[in-house]
Parts: sequence; structure tokens; C-alpha cells
Amino acid sequence: MAIEIARLCLGLLIVAFHKWIADFVIDRERSLVISFRSRGMPLPAALGTETARNLYFGIGMFIVIVEWLRIYQIGR
Repeated sequence: MAIEIARLCLGLLIVAFHKWIADFVIDRERSLVISFRSRGMPLPAALGTETARNLYFGIGMFIVIVEWLRIYQIGR
């Protein structure tokens, strides 16, 4: 049960800080894309900021819902 609560807390942290996480990852991804393009390797553009924020929020909520259902099922 402790693992499920830890995962639930992780999901809640992702939901709470999804903007900062997405901004950090997008910044790194854009710098990687620029670096590869300068060396001649064509790569598609990085995700947009709002798309990345929505993606990380969705991932966090998915984790929260799954773990909440697991905790509910264990408690029954």
C-alpha cells in the first residue's frame, strides 16, 4: 500500500508542477533540435509549450486516477 501512496503523491506532484516540468523539458528539447539541425540532421520541431503542458498534466492525472483506483480496490 505504501508504493501506491507514493505513486499517488508522484502523480499529484506532476499535476502540481506540470508547467515547470514541461517548460524545462521543452527548453532542453529545443536546444537538442537546434544542435542536431546545425550538424545537418533534419528533425521535426519540438512540441509547443501549451501542448507539452497539457501532455504532462494529462500524464499526472492518469497516474493519480490509476493509483486512486488501486488504493480503493486494495481497501475493499
